[in-house]
Formats: sequence, C-alpha cells, structure tokens
Amino acid sequence: MDYSSKIDSETLILSLMGNLIGEEVGVALLKEADKAISEGVKYCIIDINEVKYINSSGIGVLITILTKFRNQSGEVCIVNPSEHVKKLLIITKLNAIFNIEKTVDEAILKLKSEN
Repeated sequence: MDYSSKIDSETLILSLMGNLIGEEVGVALLKEADKAISEGVKYCIIDINEVKYINSSGIGVLITILTKFRNQSGEVCIVNPSEHVKKLLIITKLNAIFNIEKTVDEAILKLKSEN
C-alpha cells in the first residue's frame, strides 16, 4: 500500500492507495497522525477512493487515527470508499462512527461546519 499526505490549514489529508492491511504503512499512517496532532492539526480526511481491500488490521488503523484525533477534540472523515469498502463499513457498523463524504471538498466543509 502507498499513501500521500498533506496538511491544509488545520486538516491532515491522507490519500491511500492499494490494500489497507495494517503492515508497516499502518504504522507510518499513525506516525503521520501523531505528527500532525503535535503541530496543532484538528481534523483528518482519509481519502480511500483507491483502496480496494481492508482487513481487520486496516480497520484498526482507521479506528486508532479516529481515536487520536477525537482525544484532541478533533474529528476524522473518510472520503469516497469503494462499494466493497462501503459494505464493510456498514457490516461493522463503522459507518455510524465515522463521517463519510463523497469528496475531499465535502469533507472539509463538513468538518469545518461541525466545529
């Protein structure tokens, strides 16, 4: 799995590509979240448009990122999950925990309007 990250205003934007199955990239994503939070970033957008498969370790990474931001009075939004990933989020009831939007721009508006 690959990813890219950037900080825009108070928002960390993570764009994930490939299969989210934990591994060392999961650790790198958690480090990105920690670094952003230490720099005062309040929000995180995780664009998973190019993620086709997530296993339990990958779900754990998403939940850990969510917990880290919420513990700092922040919020996380998942953007544009594939149909397979969307079904997984529904089956695991994570769709009730995460904000889910269709685009990064919609996610930014949602996060900024809620806080």
